[in-house]
Amino acid sequence: MEIKKLEKLISNPTLNWGFNGYETDKIFSVSTIEIGTSFEFTIREKKQYYKKIWETNTEGINDLNEIIEQGNSFGVFENDELIGWAICDFRAWNNSLFIENILIDEKFRGQNIGRLLIKYVNRKARELQCRMVELEVQNTNYPAIQFYQKAGFSITGINTKLYKDSSETALFMSFEIFI
Repeated sequence: MEIKKLEKLISNPTLNWGFNGYETDKIFSVSTIEIGTSFEFTIREKKQYYKKIWETNTEGINDLNEIIEQGNSFGVFENDELIGWAICDFRAWNNSLFIENILIDEKFRGQNIGRLLIKYVNRKARELQCRMVELEVQNTNYPAIQFYQKAGFSITGINTKLYKDSSETALFMSFEIFI
């Protein structure tokens, strides 16, 4: 297995990557309170089954290719076949590297590939002299949130209106880079 800079996606490898989504028996419940000029939110674990499946279509591949062109994304290859990626967007306006998409072929999940990709992303962020690595994840994606927290990310914000599905809240997470 080899991790290297990701070049252009010529086809859609996710069509052969099995289950693209997540399934969990726990979520993070997000509550918000606004009183006058004060705003508070709380996040707590909640036992609740949730399943989400998504497809990456041609338009999605084109969007990812625009980000990949920046040269800050990584692919995981097994015998020259792409089996996973971390697609990252450098954001000069706040000096951060944003993980736009991280995905691994179902056959290779649970083998620490995601952890290795995060290490490569953090190394790239240091090289770019970014102040942090950021990402956004649904509150219902409990496994991903747990993974990112183990990798050193902290929840730093929310957006209760980002998704069409009102049961989902966007959680923003970041990893501070110390140069």
